[in-house]
Amino acid sequence: MKKNGGKESLDKRDEDKVTHENPWQKLKTFTSARIALGRAGTSIPTKQMLSFQLDHARAIDAVHSALDIPTLLTNFRDSTIISSRISGKPMAVNSRALDRFDYLQRPDKGRQLSESSWETLRNFCSETETTFDLVIVVADGLSATAVRRHAQPVIEGLLTLLSEDEVSWSVAPIIVVSQGRVAVGDDVAECLNASLVVTLLGERPGLSSPDSMGMYLTWGAQRGARDSSRNCISNIRPQGLNYPEACQKAFYLMREARRRKLTGVNLKDRSSTLDSDVTLNHSKGSSFLVAAPNYTQEK
Repeated sequence: MKKNGGKESLDKRDEDKVTHENPWQKLKTFTSARIALGRAGTSIPTKQMLSFQLDHARAIDAVHSALDIPTLLTNFRDSTIISSRISGKPMAVNSRALDRFDYLQRPDKGRQLSESSWETLRNFCSETETTFDLVIVVADGLSATAVRRHAQPVIEGLLTLLSEDEVSWSVAPIIVVSQGRVAVGDDVAECLNASLVVTLLGERPGLSSPDSMGMYLTWGAQRGARDSSRNCISNIRPQGLNYPEACQKAFYLMREARRRKLTGVNLKDRSSTLDSDVTLNHSKGSSFLVAAPNYTQEK
């Protein structure tokens, strides 16, 4: 301990003596999970405790913060990629949830459009008299932060891939839903007579990922569709599944869904394959997980 102006202070070397590192320290390079925090006495170090409290506060903010829909719509309209590939302007609608508190207390209300929003989309469909292959729905979900950061680059990446597809896609205007959950995309698809709906929304925040976005694909969606009829791409963010990889997975699933006219448990993501040169040294018909090792006895 050193004295500084009559007060005792703890220098860096003394602090290192107090904090004991965890033997798992090297594993921290492979994950953002809270492992190998070390300890100070019988507790975790103060720095790690403060870091936990900060991440917890960020997760709470992500859940309760409101999505700035006017700004989001403006960004969509100003995007050259979006405006050049989608003719209609993005539209904002609401779920049955009255506010954020109602949304969190009543999950069922976030799964359906409000009556006025239903009528708005039905009238739009009647006026355009267009059959859409795809509608992209953006909802705040449980993390408006995720949607604000990641929705636009993912949509732009998807539209770029679709423009390069050998089969043309008729894409409906982007629909932004306030206080929406995954199933609200079913209502949107039914109202617009869209064959496939892709719903982007914020996932439940984690202590190391308050901005994780999910993408859900549903073919032939209608109100009351089962979750087993969907395909999900999760943890979309630069620190998780990056934009190009997420878009490639979605593009593969979208093409297969259109070809096979289905999504869900019967549609598997085979966009990435194992290296064909890698072989497993095990006998035919046996599992390498349970096969006995072939030891060579010393003579």
